[in-house]
Amino acid sequence: MLQAKYIKHELRFNEAGGTSRGVLYAKTSWFIQITDSEGATGVGECSIIPGLSYDNPETLELKIREACQSINEIKDHFHNTYSEYPALRFALEMAFRGLQQKDQYILFPSSFTKGEQSICINGLIWMGRAEEMLKRIDDKLSKGFSCLKLKVGAIEFNQELELLKHIRQRYSVSDLELRVDANGAFTPGDALKKIDELSAYQLHSIEQPIYAGQMEEMKSLCSRTSIPIALDEELIGVHQLPDKKKMLEFIKPQYIILKPGLIGGFRASDEWIDVAKSLNINWWATSALESNVGLNAIAQWSFTKQNKLRQGLGTGQVFKNNIDSPLHLVGENLFYDSGKQWGNPFINIPTNA
Repeated sequence: MLQAKYIKHELRFNEAGGTSRGVLYAKTSWFIQITDSEGATGVGECSIIPGLSYDNPETLELKIREACQSINEIKDHFHNTYSEYPALRFALEMAFRGLQQKDQYILFPSSFTKGEQSICINGLIWMGRAEEMLKRIDDKLSKGFSCLKLKVGAIEFNQELELLKHIRQRYSVSDLELRVDANGAFTPGDALKKIDELSAYQLHSIEQPIYAGQMEEMKSLCSRTSIPIALDEELIGVHQLPDKKKMLEFIKPQYIILKPGLIGGFRASDEWIDVAKSLNINWWATSALESNVGLNAIAQWSFTKQNKLRQGLGTGQVFKNNIDSPLHLVGENLFYDSGKQWGNPFINIPTNA
């Protein structure tokens, strides 16, 4: 027999995180722990981003409680039961996998979890005032990053172009790969023009230039763009395999970006990868402001895919009150220190189960 419980935890940012959807100062995660009759445990994280996650925030905690109370009944079909709650589905998948591995934090054993190899990641530059972004850019570059992703769409567009110009004056394409993420900040009417202006700075890609759901407009952009387009938010809420195939066949993007916490976990992400490969569309994985618990799971899974592109994984350093973990960054490489102990998210935090 299985038992399950959960706790709610508010993660607080070290610095406000600016996106085109607003500024984040804190975000909520729920940790779910599943225990079997032998005392083995698995832990998963249900993490949402307000205004972006598909899960209904008004009913999510009720669904988490329901899942914990009926854990034995749902264990074989939770993917279908909670298809409309992708963050919860991911948390359950994570916890069950840790339980099966008999180590709740080693979900995908590999040379990464042994500390022998690392994952090369991009450096993320949050939106902010131009001078703040420039400082963050210089800081990342000084730490050895050779790929940066800049959030665009929150400050005046000409200032963003000036930032890119400043970077390219100092670093060539061979020295530094630049990605930008618009989070849907452009309109269908101005997106192509802005993309053309951005292309002067030899960018690797642009994520989600217009809001998701405008399929005709996105298809047109992908066929005419001067910068490879990566679909991101466009994937959220597309749960069924035939719908995934239909969408990618229609839009024909250059890339897709997989955020397991937003699209339903690893099984759902693997479906996207299979469809994308059949259409010669490349991909990379990105975390979505999870704590170290969720980040660890995504990193381990992404390592097994041996994707040659840089992954968009967080570093666990954006929160004041993260869970202690073996994950650590050396330059632009994410490592797992197998000799370091995990913190326990269930200690000194009241349970709600």
